[in-house]
Amino acid sequence: MAVNGSDATNHDVEKGLHRTDTAVTMPPELFEKLYLTPKVPKVGDYNLRFANPTALGFVGFVISTFTFSMVLMGWGGSEGFSPVVGIFFFTGPLLLTFAMIFEWVMGNFFPIEKQGEKNADGDIEPVSKRANISQGTNGIETVMVMGLFSVFWLSFGVIQLPSLNLSLPYATSGDPTGATSPAFNTDVGLYLLVWGFALFTFFIFTLKINTVFALIFGLVSAACWILSGACEFASILSSQPVNEMGKG
Repeated sequence: MAVNGSDATNHDVEKGLHRTDTAVTMPPELFEKLYLTPKVPKVGDYNLRFANPTALGFVGFVISTFTFSMVLMGWGGSEGFSPVVGIFFFTGPLLLTFAMIFEWVMGNFFPIEKQGEKNADGDIEPVSKRANISQGTNGIETVMVMGLFSVFWLSFGVIQLPSLNLSLPYATSGDPTGATSPAFNTDVGLYLLVWGFALFTFFIFTLKINTVFALIFGLVSAACWILSGACEFASILSSQPVNEMGKG
């Protein structure tokens, strides 16, 4: 049935117009670039006035994590975090907090794919949205991630700070500092276990965003669980009598 010279296929014979279905091929590199940096309205002109603060938080995270990892593995005979306790309070948290504030002001958030919506033809099209200040917070925010790592370093640094002597309540005659106490190590292990599950949720959320993001959160989750297991293992060893530990 034709209406005003047009049929159901949207052909207009009188005007010589015909509708043709076409497909556009896009290289994977271009698709990823458009997907990760979609053009959305921004609040203000902060992106034109300020530099990208993500690099600042990234530097703080990398310096703190690498230093912590090398000392933890005992590279070059290193032992204890007293000389480098600043990574838990300044290098990591301070830079991450500054970056978090600037990211929030500029509205830089992770893009995330939400459920598709039906178009005029009834086909479901995936919609890539990016949260900004005016639209609310959809998806995993860069602000949230940097704030999360900032409070992690602060809280974990408090445990490592020698002047606080947090393990002193667990001290015994054989362990004056209480650092090898089974109860103390179990508490720290449970704390790291919970952090591992929290970071693992970010790993799940970033599976559809980018392989690099997912890999980072997956490895950090595994690191928290390994540290938690090490604390639990240390508590088991310290709870055994000396004569029991010496038996082969």
